[in-house]
Amino acid sequence: MEFFTILLSSLLGLLSPTGVIVDRFAESQIRKQLVAAEQLQVRVDNAPSYQIIQGRADRIRIAGRGLFPIQEVRIDTLELETDPIFLQLKTRKLEKPLQAGVRIVLTQADINRALRSPFVTARLRNLGIQLLRRNARQVDRYDFLNPQLTLLPQNRFRFQVELQEQGDPAKLKIIAEAEPQIIAGRALQLTNLRIWANGQESPEPVTRAIENLIRDRTDLRQLEASNITARILNLKSEPSRLEIASFVQIRNPQKREAPASLSQPIKPAI
Repeated sequence: MEFFTILLSSLLGLLSPTGVIVDRFAESQIRKQLVAAEQLQVRVDNAPSYQIIQGRADRIRIAGRGLFPIQEVRIDTLELETDPIFLQLKTRKLEKPLQAGVRIVLTQADINRALRSPFVTARLRNLGIQLLRRNARQVDRYDFLNPQLTLLPQNRFRFQVELQEQGDPAKLKIIAEAEPQIIAGRALQLTNLRIWANGQESPEPVTRAIENLIRDRTDLRQLEASNITARILNLKSEPSRLEIASFVQIRNPQKREAPASLSQPIKPAI
């Protein structure tokens, strides 16, 4: 979600009083936010065209394949489409909230490559520290090895990872299976979560603690303090790929406008 917030914010820089913007310039500005992009297309719609120099855009659409917001983290497909944009050029403030629909597709191969990256490994370690607050130093002694996510039939996930204490050849293999569900469009709930450590199922209190931690960490209401409203409209998984459709709104500081309907379908960006 941090990537999409940065991406939407960068769209405001495309509205310039110095002249009429063209799609190629818009594309180059978006590419600057990425480590790499295999395919990227940007369209800025305006009628009449002089609106752009007044801080107006009817719609900005972005479609990409193979986008790398950070090294080793790949987005297979991205489609983003904004509502009309109204920007005060002198103050660089929005006259109305910037709203966009976003659709992304992640492949299982790309997810697993991301899980092995230092960026994601650090976050897995932080989750472990939060879960075992009293034993944070013990968590630091362990390496997270071979993390892997498998997308199962019937919208279920299997996650597995090996923990190895530094200096000890023994490994602890952890496997977790669950059915992810979205609560009110704002948080991820791991339904029917089961966890095994070296084949032994974890006690229910531990499982519930992990469920609660994941739900709290993924609660998108935390973004509202930064004047951002985000909602997940749809989460669909099938073997080999995961598809997410979401709504994002960015407001000026100290403004609390209500977001538009969160039930509108996401249209293809291009």
